Amino acid sequence: MTILQADRRHDPYPYTWEIPAAILTGWLLLAALGVHLARALANWTAGGGWTWPAGRTLYTSLPTVLAGHPTAGITTTGPTASTPALYGWLIATQLILLASYTAGLLWAARRWGPGRMKGMASPGEAEQVLGLTRLRRNAPLIRPDLYPPTPTRRRQP
Repeated sequence: MTILQADRRHDPYPYTWEIPAAILTGWLLLAALGVHLARALANWTAGGGWTWPAGRTLYTSLPTVLAGHPTAGITTTGPTASTPALYGWLIATQLILLASYTAGLLWAARRWGPGRMKGMASPGEAEQVLGLTRLRRNAPLIRPDLYPPTPTRRRQP
């Protein structure tokens, strides 16, 4: 962001608790679902098939799964994952989800956040509206700092 644009920008709405609360709530929901995803992947790789808890046990089985019990909140008759395999899948899944969530937040902050470019078209939007030929023809009007107008030439008699 350039200094000139920062000087033109004025945002009278103060930052309050809603945005951080929404980010935290989304992350907690994703982390809770990630625990069950990791357990399902651990049981699936152990040969027990895809397992997912019923609605009522979705949140009540979280502490037991985090304690290392891969059968908490589910009914399974096949083999289940071992505790080290469950912890390995938990760590891997949570790291992937955390990285994805962080990348999504950074993308959203660049797209809609307070530091976004306002009033500027992206290169793709400018090409779509103006076209390459028109952009080159009108370059001195669009960016006079980069393409100064050329003086008209006169014929010498």
